[in-house]
Formats: sequence, structure tokens, C-alpha cells
Amino acid sequence: MKISQISKKTNIPTSTIRYYENKGLIKINRDENNIRIFSESDVEWIRFIERLKCTGMPLKNIRAYSKLRYMGDCTIKERMDILKKHRTHVLNEKKKWEEYLSNLDNKIEIYKDKLNESGGKK
Repeated sequence: MKISQISKKTNIPTSTIRYYENKGLIKINRDENNIRIFSESDVEWIRFIERLKCTGMPLKNIRAYSKLRYMGDCTIKERMDILKKHRTHVLNEKKKWEEYLSNLDNKIEIYKDKLNESGGKK
């Protein structure tokens, strides 16, 4: 697959995919004309990078994880450690957002009560 096909398949702009390559997050094979050739494994890896980004993993950590991934199964423990550490971060963020949501819900209830007391008048 070519980069335009990968872009359509993953819904990620070609510029982002090139950026990932330039930053060392993905290693892409090239044909005799130096055109990027992507495999199905590359597609899944690019999607995983996006999920890591969406969960707030810093680029330097994604790069470290990627480097280990390309080294093979002998790095599984190190990769798992990175993911466990990031999981803790995600859980802390989730807790924080749940508190924010609770605060919003409480304020909405206060306003509902005030509207009901006033008969819906401003």
C-alpha cells in the first residue's frame, strides 16, 4: 500500500504519517523508486500510535516504545513497563475528568433547582 492508501484507511493525513516516519516512530519499507510501501502491520502500528497520542502519551515515550518494538520480542517487558506507567497516568486523568464532570453535574442541578423554585422564570 502507498501512503495515500494508508491515509484513507487510517483517516490520518499523509503529512502526519510522514511526520511519524521523520520522528522515528515508524520504519517504512521503500520500493526501487524510493516510494513508501506499507504493510497491514504498518497500518495497525500507525493506529496504535494514534491511540497512544489520544491518551496523552508524550512523543518521547512513543518514540522509546517504537524503538523497542522494532527491536523485537526481547523488549516485551520494557514495552509493557512503558504501557503500565502510561496506564497509571490515564487512570489519574480519568479520575480528574470524573471530578470535573461531577462538578458540572452539581452546578447543573443547582440551576435546575433554582429554575424550579422560580417557576422557570428568569
